[in-house]
Amino acid sequence: QVQVVESGGGLVQPGGSLRLSCVASGSIVKIYAMAWYRQAPGKQRELVAIITSGGATNYLDSVKGRFTISRDTTKNTVYLQMNSLKPDDTATYYCNADILKVGVPATDDYWGQGTQVTVSS
Repeated sequence: QVQVVESGGGLVQPGGSLRLSCVASGSIVKIYAMAWYRQAPGKQRELVAIITSGGATNYLDSVKGRFTISRDTTKNTVYLQMNSLKPDDTATYYCNADILKVGVPATDDYWGQGTQVTVSS
């Protein structure tokens, strides 16, 4: 069994900051890419940021320079530091991890349950 759990969402004023965390646990052999997605009401889910097992990163254009993705491989954890938040960043944020599970020959995608981020004055 593998679980992916996010935390750190909340209500913040425009210009503020939040840090999201996501921990993967269970029968894990190795975690490859980890990513953050978001979905606003009435919109499609979009990739916000991704980090490979080697540390390479990529970002949605609208968050470049404001958001930073990082990971602690010793803790199976990925973070999303969000600065200079805007109302348009309001969404449910989901963690995604590409995980090789014990006893399974190929990796699979695992998703967290989501954490709400609301940017409003």
